[in-house]
Formats: sequence, C-alpha cells, structure tokens
Amino acid sequence: MRYFFLIYALIALLVVGIFGLRGQKFAKPPVRIFPDMDEQDKVRAQKPDSFFADGHGSRLPITQTQPRGFNAEGEKVIGGIPEYEFGGQTGYYYTGHVGDYFGAGMPEELNLTNETAEELIRRGAERFGIYCAVCHGASGDGLGITSQYGVPGIANLQQPTFASETYPDGRLFNTITNGKGLMSGYGYNIPVRDRWAIVAYVRTLQAAKANP
Repeated sequence: MRYFFLIYALIALLVVGIFGLRGQKFAKPPVRIFPDMDEQDKVRAQKPDSFFADGHGSRLPITQTQPRGFNAEGEKVIGGIPEYEFGGQTGYYYTGHVGDYFGAGMPEELNLTNETAEELIRRGAERFGIYCAVCHGASGDGLGITSQYGVPGIANLQQPTFASETYPDGRLFNTITNGKGLMSGYGYNIPVRDRWAIVAYVRTLQAAKANP
C-alpha cells in the first residue's frame, strides 16, 4: 500500500508538472522543458524594433540586391539563366502539361543542340546533387542519406515505374515542381530551366543504368 501511494503521488506531480495550473498569472516566465520557439528574436512587420538604430522594424532592400526571381527593368538574365525564373505561365515548358496530359521530351524553349544538351545535363547533375540526392541517392536509387534515418517512401528512380515510357518527362517535371507524397514541391526553389535540367539528368542516370 505504501508503494501505491508513492506511485500515485509521483503520477499526480507529473501530471501537474506537465499540464500546469490553468488560469493563474505569474510574474516570472514559466519554465519550459521544450520551448518550441515560443519566444524568439524576429522582426515583426510594420512594428518598431530597438535592434536597429532608427527604431524601425521595416527595412528597405539592401543596396544592389533584388528579390529572387525578378530582373531589373530590361534585363533578361539572372544567375546565368535567360528566363523569368520560377514560372507562373502556361504551356509545356512551365507546367509539363500538353492540354490535359503530361508531355514527353524536352521543351523547344530550351533550344537544345548537342553542345547545349551536354551543358544542360551537367547543370542537372549539379542541381540533382544539391536538391535530390540527399533522398534519392547519387544514382537515383532511393538510397540517399535520409533513408538511413528511417524516412519512408523514397522513390527509386531506377525502377521501370519511372521510365520515360510510363512516367513522361512532363510528369517528372510536375512532380519536381509540386511534389508528391512526402516530397514537397520545389517550384519556389528551383528555376524552370533547372527543373528540366534535373529531368534530363534523371533520364541520363536511367540510361546509364540500363546500358552500363
């Protein structure tokens, strides 16, 4: 019986410690075992902020910078990519769709030649290594570093399911843009041309697997 009351008291103390006493006010901030970013340094929009000398929280853009994805008036190149970076337009190049279906092949807007196709694949290899390999693996087999930490459902791009005959280029582009399953979309992170570069590189990985 003695142990029963001891365990009961410990459980009661644990419950009170976790849920606290509701409705009371304290002069000091509560002790948080897991703060979960309840309080953090940040600049609130349209609010004064003592961090800055002028006391204004709203800041003007830093000199000689520009918002990502936008060009200065008259300029058509940003980061070496001649396009309006992140899409929003219609057509196969920007959506991967041809009407109600996913298209196949590389868009005409890429203006590919033997030389530029090689450059596009090299660019795709670089972008794939930055954004995709961490999950899909360097060879696209789904054995990236995240798979070693129990992340489920990583697609093996070497499977026949993802071949161009069953998974058209436009669909692969759309998946990169909007995501699928646990994978979030990269439409706000990767420019349109780079997304097509990744598609081209994935096809290169698949061809290399099929024809070693």
